[in-house]
Amino acid sequence: MQHAHSEQSLNRITFSATLHCLTGCAIGEVLGMIIGTALGWGDWQTIALAVVLAFIFGYSFTAVPLLRSGLAFGAAAGIAFVADTVSITVMEIVDNAVMLLVPGAMEAGLTNLLFWGSLAFALVVAFVVAFPVNRWLIARGRGHAVVHDRHSADTRAGSAY
Repeated sequence: MQHAHSEQSLNRITFSATLHCLTGCAIGEVLGMIIGTALGWGDWQTIALAVVLAFIFGYSFTAVPLLRSGLAFGAAAGIAFVADTVSITVMEIVDNAVMLLVPGAMEAGLTNLLFWGSLAFALVVAFVVAFPVNRWLIARGRGHAVVHDRHSADTRAGSAY
């Protein structure tokens, strides 16, 4: 019974961490796709902007709460880098590959359902692919486990996290 509970707990933590990462990635990805598409940029320029923004937002979603807890910027940035880099990288590779593989998705334009449907589908696929990667990392004390360890330390110390 203990094993089943720990599996559920690991899956719950992994789901939360993957959703957290997806949220930051999605904001950056959507913003990058909107900006690149609105400016009439090519696929690769738009994807480059989307990836950069996904990393910025992804790291920020982890770093800002750590900064609010009183952690120094360098430490918070280091934790965010360690916690999120693999997950964001996997998500970005997958969601951009899906966008490129869906015929016409990148050229569809902001008012076209094909663009938005493809982007939503790409983000769902990225979540599904990143989940087992994050689970593997967390089970080994890596990835978002680093952030969870920090949260636990702050909770034990009485921080208003």
